[in-house]
Amino acid sequence: MNWMPDRNAKKAIYKQLAEFIEAGIADGTFPHDKPLPSERLLAKEYNLNRSTVVSAYDELESNGLIQRKRGSGTTINKDIWGITKKRIPSWNRYIEAGSILPNLPITQKIRKEVAEQKLINLASGELSEDLFPRDSLRGIGTNRSFVGSLGYDHPQGNVILRNTIAKHVIHDRKIEGTDASSILITSGAQQALHLVVQCLLKPGDAVAIENPSYSYSLPIFKSSGIRTYHLPVDKNGINPDDLVSLYKKHKIRMIFLNPSFQNPTGTSLSESRRKAILDISSEYGIPIVEDDPYSLTSFRGDEVNTLKSLDPHGNVLYISSLSKIVASGLRIGWIIGPNAVIERLTDAKQQIDFGHSSFTQWIANDFLDSEEFPAHINRLIVQLKKRRDQITKSLKYFLGDQVDFYVPEGGIHIWCKLRKEINEMKLLEESIKRGIIYVPGTTMGSEKGYVRFTYARENEENIHEGIKRFADAVQAAQE
Repeated sequence: MNWMPDRNAKKAIYKQLAEFIEAGIADGTFPHDKPLPSERLLAKEYNLNRSTVVSAYDELESNGLIQRKRGSGTTINKDIWGITKKRIPSWNRYIEAGSILPNLPITQKIRKEVAEQKLINLASGELSEDLFPRDSLRGIGTNRSFVGSLGYDHPQGNVILRNTIAKHVIHDRKIEGTDASSILITSGAQQALHLVVQCLLKPGDAVAIENPSYSYSLPIFKSSGIRTYHLPVDKNGINPDDLVSLYKKHKIRMIFLNPSFQNPTGTSLSESRRKAILDISSEYGIPIVEDDPYSLTSFRGDEVNTLKSLDPHGNVLYISSLSKIVASGLRIGWIIGPNAVIERLTDAKQQIDFGHSSFTQWIANDFLDSEEFPAHINRLIVQLKKRRDQITKSLKYFLGDQVDFYVPEGGIHIWCKLRKEINEMKLLEESIKRGIIYVPGTTMGSEKGYVRFTYARENEENIHEGIKRFADAVQAAQE
């Protein structure tokens, strides 16, 4: 068995070994009617730790290629679709060759831990169950007759819902000139972002994103071959001068911004900077993608001007949804833009899913068009502000001068800087041991030493307890 691990490669040795064995199964090096070499034998032959061989066999077993039975050793699985020797597909190679990259390992770990353990969840960017307008939504389903079609709807989305969204954004977000033809209904804001990247950009294009930002954590740009350049975020958002510098150096093709109560910093782009960025967009012909999940959640009660509401030239593609302010499970989002762009994105969306669910569109329309929607938003603001106040009090009480943070005036996130250097993964592990989870900062930005807490998912009591546990984890990680 002529194989040697490449210890200088980026790929883990156990993965290299798994691929070697998988290839050997396919080409007959390892006959299907004989047991595979034992873990001890492979470790000795290739001078590996036995744990490395165990991990390789774990990988092959999870892909359904081998079976391990106590007393019988490790054998090739003969039941894969009735396949006989030499015809087993190399699933690892297919997985690694796919054009859509996997999520960051830390992101995958957070999702796994949240799904498998009962943790105080300060990581997930969604509302808690008690903040959903459950009674209102249930009432629509039980007390009103469904008036939509159960067949395929308009590819842009139900026209009644699009008209309702047009009225909503004109009244509540001051986006004038919007009508049903300029709106595409999407499965949340994330699908909208994917459509924009896949339809309006090409491999090699350069885009500007905030640093830190939610976009920083998304593999969609790298998967599509898009080069990303960072715009540092301070308490007033990004600096327009940085945008000009990036454009002149890298020929930026598009700007992605979350200007109101930004994820993760909670900051908002100042009015003067909003206008300056729109001027730059017009001067250089750079389109802006505005992601706006939180502008309706201002704790001060003042109206927040979206970039789109200040945009007289149609330079801004506006993305929003009901996921962060009503219920994530509705999966109702939308893009507003020039008709030609909306038609292009609609064509691509139709290739993916033939349109959105008519039933959830009906529920979303009736709720958004009712008097219960503004009442829900008012209640939501009150409850989120209470939780914001609780997390800031708890951070000050348990961590005092160990952290710095900006107090957000809306949204659901707070961004904390740890003053002492601590190993990020060790801190996360110590926190999970104590039953608290959050998002480590490097998943959302280039600088170390930050954490993002989301305060919409837990009640005030759990927030207080969660920060207490996090403070204990900080001490343990330092020791």
